[in-house]
Amino acid sequence: MENVISLILLFVSIGVSNARVVSVSPGPLLRVEGQPVSLRCDVTDYEGPREQDFEWTMTVASKTIPVISTFDPKYSDSSLSNRVTSGDLAVVRLGDSSVELKIQKVRSSDSATYTCSTPSTDSVITGNYKADVTLKVIADTLKVTTVTPEPIVPEGGDITLFCNISRQFTDPTYLSVTWSLNKTGVSSADILSFGPDGGVVTASSYAQRYAEGGLRLAVRGDGLFGLVITRVTQGDAGTYMCTGKEWTHEAGGRWKSILGKTVKMGAVAVTPTAQSLSVEARSNTTLNMDDTLTLTCLVAVANLASVALEVNWLMNGGSVVSLGRDGVVVDGSPLVGLERAGPGDFRLVVRGVRKANEGEYSCRVRAWISRGGPGGGWYQAAEKTSNPVQVLVTRIIFPPTVIADTLKVTTVTPEPIVPEGGDITLFCNISRQFTDPTYLSVTWSLNKTGVSSADILSFGPDGGVVAASSYAQRYAEGGLRLAVRGDGLFGLVITRVTQGDAGTYMCTGKEWTHEAGGRWKSILGKTVKMGAVAVTPTAQSLSLEARSDTTLNMDDTLTLTCLVAVANLASVALEVNWLMNGGSVVSLGRDGVVVDGSPLVGLERAGPGDFRLVVRGVRKANEGEYSCRVRAWISRGGPGGGWYQAAEKTSNPVQVLVTRIKSSGASCDVIGIVLRSILGTAAIIIPVCFLVWRIKTGPPNNPMREFRKICVENKEQGNPIRVDQGLGNGEQTKFISDDKL
Repeated sequence: MENVISLILLFVSIGVSNARVVSVSPGPLLRVEGQPVSLRCDVTDYEGPREQDFEWTMTVASKTIPVISTFDPKYSDSSLSNRVTSGDLAVVRLGDSSVELKIQKVRSSDSATYTCSTPSTDSVITGNYKADVTLKVIADTLKVTTVTPEPIVPEGGDITLFCNISRQFTDPTYLSVTWSLNKTGVSSADILSFGPDGGVVTASSYAQRYAEGGLRLAVRGDGLFGLVITRVTQGDAGTYMCTGKEWTHEAGGRWKSILGKTVKMGAVAVTPTAQSLSVEARSNTTLNMDDTLTLTCLVAVANLASVALEVNWLMNGGSVVSLGRDGVVVDGSPLVGLERAGPGDFRLVVRGVRKANEGEYSCRVRAWISRGGPGGGWYQAAEKTSNPVQVLVTRIIFPPTVIADTLKVTTVTPEPIVPEGGDITLFCNISRQFTDPTYLSVTWSLNKTGVSSADILSFGPDGGVVAASSYAQRYAEGGLRLAVRGDGLFGLVITRVTQGDAGTYMCTGKEWTHEAGGRWKSILGKTVKMGAVAVTPTAQSLSLEARSDTTLNMDDTLTLTCLVAVANLASVALEVNWLMNGGSVVSLGRDGVVVDGSPLVGLERAGPGDFRLVVRGVRKANEGEYSCRVRAWISRGGPGGGWYQAAEKTSNPVQVLVTRIKSSGASCDVIGIVLRSILGTAAIIIPVCFLVWRIKTGPPNNPMREFRKICVENKEQGNPIRVDQGLGNGEQTKFISDDKL
């Protein structure tokens, strides 16, 4: 009875006691040769001493090798003893019940299954006393190269940083790139990271700038990563670094960085706008009463396209007229104007001058740079005042003269059809015999159907430019360009044309003289029809073609081509979106930035109108109907002109099938052998069968065929058949029995 009770108590104690659990780092693990590796081992739910002992072994090709022990210093295999002694292999206690196996520089020979075991200190053997984890060590093939950025960039300009990251794809690893900036006396600070999951992470100090478009990312499928930092300031100066990392996806979906390399890209200095800004006023002049005063202010500054200029003409220190950074003239009048003749050419025009207009003139320029974003505003980067110029006004009177009519106006017929967003070029040649001091002017005008003719722009006899009110903003923003040659050839280029620019263009040439009092007087004018111009809508010329239907195996790379053709492609910004079953896969914005791209899915621009979708390692989920949707955008021009969508079109669909069958060279060889065998056999059998058939049927009107027919008829009547055969000089007679028939 006592024995029974003891057994019952034993089983109860076993049932209620904890079972020992030994666990290691979840695997399998992928690491890079030469990098440190840590394998953790924990034991829980055990009995006995609080501090537990551990042993590590490694199994390679069914051979188990002792690695290291917490309690036996001679435990390690002789092949590992030197590494243990040097500290390359070590076991480190993290606590009473946890340790780490540390490898300072892992080797390819360290690829193995590692087993962590704990000697039993339990009263009852229960649970598990060891756990395994597999470690695979791959070669270090990560390469990080960079393109040296421009060493000096003007304030408000762009810094472009290109970094190329690659590795040999032997195992499923992924890449990431991080750009950072190292300023003098300040530790390096990250700017932006891309990957390994295709996501973008910006440092907190750059988050707002990235959201407002101040950082632009460009990723290509060949490992080239580009970062463009726009509207740079002095705070963007320093040494830029690029860090490429190789990652693996471990158990539980965790990303693990297994290798990283940082390369110095180069130092970049940002030139202050004030340092590059120069302002020059031209030039001293003497005029008569009622003449037109024209003074030129020439402005030069680095990165002029990114700087908004505010120009103010001064006389004796007081303001005459100004042009705001938004292109609006302030304090102008019919007699006083300020014109932008070119990107850095600002002209003061005062008509009908008087003695009150005499004095010292100069132009003051303020340079403004946008902070970017919807509410970023502007900041004044520099201010400079030009040299002074002296203007004198006299009372000289010229006697009137009479001259002959020698004025000639000829034109060059413009292109009759121009694509939307393109340019209309209008050339007008005006000449006269120069026998007296007369001056020429030219005016271009547009006549639309059902609408009276309207002037566009005039180039006056005094060299001044006057744009019609409906074209003033366009001229200020560079949408109208004037070209004047000394031989009387005047050219006007109308850029970024729309449907509103269609119609018949006219050219008017005039001859002028300076009358008494210095007034300008038109003495002759002639108008010539240049020609009708039609503007082709972008939607009319836009064509797409997606190529081509395809069937792939699992893990293949899918490449689909979207060919885009449109008139005036150079002036059109294309937004390309690849769709699968109507849903977006990846897109390329009109600014060239790839959206929704990843290491597995990319969109590459192989040529001006060639956009390729690349999907690596396809699965059944990638199967479906693909098409590309293209939106064509045209710039309105000017600092704040923005863009407008001129056309949108979706290509033909292409079908993509993904199979699970993978062909191999060996199977293709077997199929080829079988086919050749069948063809060879057929080449023998077909002629033999034909000969047998001919023997049985005989050719048409064949005596043998007739003979067989007679034999059959005689057999049916019961008559014997006699056959005479020639045998040399004699004859032989034979009878054919029934069984021979």
